[in-house]
Amino acid sequence: MNKVRASLHSRVHNWIDTVGFRLNTSDTNQKNNITTRHYFFETFNFIERSNSSEPEKSKFLCFDTYGETMKVRSLLDLQSAFFENLSQLK
Repeated sequence: MNKVRASLHSRVHNWIDTVGFRLNTSDTNQKNNITTRHYFFETFNFIERSNSSEPEKSKFLCFDTYGETMKVRSLLDLQSAFFENLSQLK
């Protein structure tokens, strides 16, 4: 299971670099060593919560300007939400 999660983490980061997402904010809770990063591209946003010692256990949550949220369990979930959001802009 850890290999699947590590793969999701690396796939998501490769995809966001390719698309051109920008890092808006990054906060680290020193007590439990959890880093929260907020990425955005036009009207689409998502949050990544990760522990620096265990990046394979990162959790992703995406949301749009309309307040719709979705937990990301695969790269396909994130891509589907992203392209649906872009199609609504036109």
